[in-house]
Amino acid sequence: MSLRVRPHPPSADGTVLDITPASAGWDYVGFRVVRLAAGQEYTHREDGREACLVVLTGTVNVTAGDAHFAGLGGRATVFDGAATSVYLPAGLDYAIGAVGDAEVAICTAPGTGAGQPRVIRSDQVEVRGQGTNTRHVRNILSDADAAESLLVVEVVTPGGHWSSYPPHKHDRDAFPDETFLEETYYHRLSPPQGFAFQRVYTDSRDIDETVAVEDGDVVMVPRGYHPVGAPHGYDLYYLNVMAGPRRNWVFRNDPAHDWIVRQ
Repeated sequence: MSLRVRPHPPSADGTVLDITPASAGWDYVGFRVVRLAAGQEYTHREDGREACLVVLTGTVNVTAGDAHFAGLGGRATVFDGAATSVYLPAGLDYAIGAVGDAEVAICTAPGTGAGQPRVIRSDQVEVRGQGTNTRHVRNILSDADAAESLLVVEVVTPGGHWSSYPPHKHDRDAFPDETFLEETYYHRLSPPQGFAFQRVYTDSRDIDETVAVEDGDVVMVPRGYHPVGAPHGYDLYYLNVMAGPRRNWVFRNDPAHDWIVRQ
């Protein structure tokens, strides 16, 4: 099975991508994207799974149980500033209403229903790396934020730069040295006709797949190292969703390439 999942035309409820633990062949991460026309409403309930709704583009209203959040989002593209998101505990009926045309990512992972719905505004930008390894990171749900399983972050990598680099992995349940986290990468490009590359490989090379990704593609990372390269002229955005048995992000660089950060 390919690690790349491509979007399809919107279904009746607006869904263009839907990765479930069953379809991915793993246990924790779920990822869905809905594309809504102005006035369209998407309704759902995530039984046994908490959710983070990330407004990719456009403006939406969100109702979750007794909570109502109006006028969320506003980005024309995912490259236009910070995302607005909504955290939802498991088992809550919710509705997303599009004020204008909008796209929303729905990130899910196991949950018991603890917590309350809340709006998340990820305004702070962390610059990681240097030179052509520079990228711009906005945490939406870090391991310091309240949630049960989910970790969510968005990253912008300028054209000609590398990201998730040097290659790192988080596929051993060996805290505090490393944690096991499944992960999805949702890719967008500017201009959108561009492409980027992502390699997913393990130490034993039982997984070793290099993927050419286009605008709207998802790469699933069940195990292994997973660097990303953005060609000159095309900026790359990706939205990461991670979850595993422990809610900590502790990674290990590929020893063959760790010298890059130790110069």
